Amino acid sequence: MNASMSGDSPRAPPVVFATRGLTKVYRMGETEIHALRGVDLELYAGEFAVMLGASGSGKSTLLNILGGLDSASGGEARYGDYDLVKAGDRTLTAYRRDHVGFVFQFYNLISSLTARENVAIVTEISRNPMRPEDALALVGLEHRLDHFPSQLSGGEQQRVAIARAIAKRPDVLLCDEPTGALDSKTGVQVLEALVHVNRELETTTAVITHNVVIGEMADRVIHLSDGRVSEVHENPRRKPPSELHW
Repeated sequence: MNASMSGDSPRAPPVVFATRGLTKVYRMGETEIHALRGVDLELYAGEFAVMLGASGSGKSTLLNILGGLDSASGGEARYGDYDLVKAGDRTLTAYRRDHVGFVFQFYNLISSLTARENVAIVTEISRNPMRPEDALALVGLEHRLDHFPSQLSGGEQQRVAIARAIAKRPDVLLCDEPTGALDSKTGVQVLEALVHVNRELETTTAVITHNVVIGEMADRVIHLSDGRVSEVHENPRRKPPSELHW
């Protein structure tokens, strides 16, 4: 009996994203800026991955291509049946709407709407949304439903942004420096919300950051340098955010 039949070796989770030789070149007049220089990468269903790299390493460009917000110059990037390099605008719009949630460094909440109403913007156009109240409860804000952004702390506003991103039940949650504008204590609360969502919804979660410590809470850490993946390692144990020392 082989290992897979005996149960000694757990089956690897399905691949959600796969890139091969992915490149991105920005042209500014006569100048070419190579943001990605041939990225080979897989992200797996349900995992919590952290992408680490200095400014200019290509991590935001990679995340934007995976999320259908930017186009690649060459290579391959696939999400299931979606060819993200060759897809047209209409296909990418449907892909973003139906499969991907985004969390950015800045919260982009509408100041004249309550937390509940900010989340409802997404649920009203989604195929199978959760109730805004349930999404906010997942990030620990069930007691702040009717507060406006100006009445919320920075960490609470970011958690509203996370609730908005997950309310459509995305398969993938892509986070670009989600704690970049927060102090360490508040950042821990935001990271705890992301971990809770990852576990409860089994949403594949990718967080990009320059903060090496955040990598300790990931299943895998993907290091980017000069537009390439320079190293990938698995953590034998994921640290909870409360154990991180910033």
